Amino acid sequence: MEPTAGKPSLLRNILARLLLFGVFIIVVRFAYVVTITGESCNLGDFCFFSLPQNLNFVIPGAGTGVSAVVGNDVVPGSNPRRDLYTSKEWIKAVHFYSSIFQDLISEGYLSPHSKSLSVETPLGQEVFALKEIGVEDSIGIFKKAAKPLVIKGDGHLIPFHDNTFDFIFSGGARLDLSARPSDFASEIARTLKPEGFAVLHIKANDTYSFNSFLDLFNSCRFVKMREIDGFDSSMPYIREIILKKEIEVLDHGDRKVPNGKSDNKCSVPGHKLELVQKAEPLILEEPLKPWITLKRNIQNVKYLSSMVDISFKNRYVYVDVGARSYGSSIGSWFRKQYPKQNKTFHAYAIEADKTFHKQYELKKKWVTLLPYAAWVKNETLSFEINRDPGQEEVSELNDKGRGMGRIQPVKSKQGKLNVEVDQIQGFDFAEWLKNTVTERDFVVMKMDVEGTEFDLIPRLFETGAICLIDEIFLECHYNRWQRCCPGQRSTKYEKSYGQCLELFTSLRESGVLVHQWW
Repeated sequence: MEPTAGKPSLLRNILARLLLFGVFIIVVRFAYVVTITGESCNLGDFCFFSLPQNLNFVIPGAGTGVSAVVGNDVVPGSNPRRDLYTSKEWIKAVHFYSSIFQDLISEGYLSPHSKSLSVETPLGQEVFALKEIGVEDSIGIFKKAAKPLVIKGDGHLIPFHDNTFDFIFSGGARLDLSARPSDFASEIARTLKPEGFAVLHIKANDTYSFNSFLDLFNSCRFVKMREIDGFDSSMPYIREIILKKEIEVLDHGDRKVPNGKSDNKCSVPGHKLELVQKAEPLILEEPLKPWITLKRNIQNVKYLSSMVDISFKNRYVYVDVGARSYGSSIGSWFRKQYPKQNKTFHAYAIEADKTFHKQYELKKKWVTLLPYAAWVKNETLSFEINRDPGQEEVSELNDKGRGMGRIQPVKSKQGKLNVEVDQIQGFDFAEWLKNTVTERDFVVMKMDVEGTEFDLIPRLFETGAICLIDEIFLECHYNRWQRCCPGQRSTKYEKSYGQCLELFTSLRESGVLVHQWW
């Protein structure tokens, strides 16, 4: 009898069943390891991912469904964040923050009973780590919620009442990146309980930024700082700062410089004195062609914002005293060349010459025009517009061809060639500055006032307003050699180059970062 065709089919069925049985054994083995034994996964157990042996935590907020293991705990697998919570990046971050918080517990700044807040934590690793080490009453805030670890909230407007938390943490240099660091710091101080601790991780590592940071927290006392290695390439270096909220509000320089002669004196802090030592050297010998030498010197200027981190400032302000046209220095130099570290500055243009006022009408969004003359008190002044001989030929542009204006406290000599005299309002510049900015602001000033600097600078020292200025670009006016007439000095100014050098030197010796301007 010939073999029937059914035998090969029977053989194939048997092989298929054996294969299915083998697959079933693998699945059962995998399910046993994952859902019963709670062991870490490895290739021998037919697992498809592995976790560190010493990490034991349960995925938060999981629902019902197929179970999965994380560390030594069984968790439901229907959680949409399962991939996130089992990623290497997540686990690495949790390990890092767990170590940080355990150190803080051992040092007494945190306890398992602390009501804790993590500010602006996008994924909640910090909250997870807090809960993992036993600080159960912990929550995080971010602009987009990631429940149950993170609820919706903003570091500039924390959605909790005053004096709510025993411990507040901000990692990832969130304060460095904040567009409103003063509000960020104020909200942390507001929601922290008296005698509670705030711990912040920042990137900035220079002395200037450290002092600016402390100025933001006027109700907190500096406790400790340490430098630690980060856990990823985005922040390889971390400066950890611990603050304690005081019952009485302290003053780290957040107030405006007080009025009244008895309290007007200020002392420039040591960290600013150190920065002056790093500035470019002054030009000691009088240049024969100052319009060339001083202009070239701008290439040597060491800007403050190129030496330090300016992140921890309340506002960023540029004051142009003797601004002339918008393109004279605000538009052509400050806006294009000054290193701003991506900060948005507001400019004040102080210019008494009404010829230039119309140019600022379209710049109101970021420039405020003060159509007056900076002076030592409030009074009406004579404002003289004159030109050096041959100045009309210097430039074809009308605003550059217009003579420079200067204050004449007494009446100008009439009948003088190329002279135009107007009556203008002068204002006490030092007092205005004290009422406009504080030591928590970053203030850059350019001063080009045709000789009045010898009146204004002493007034800034007398009132203490000099301490409000971080950096000065000063043009000092003296009887310099004239471009038009070789061998002749300008008769407009009485001061000599030596007297200008003395002014610059005294400013630097007082701790003021001043640069020679042209």
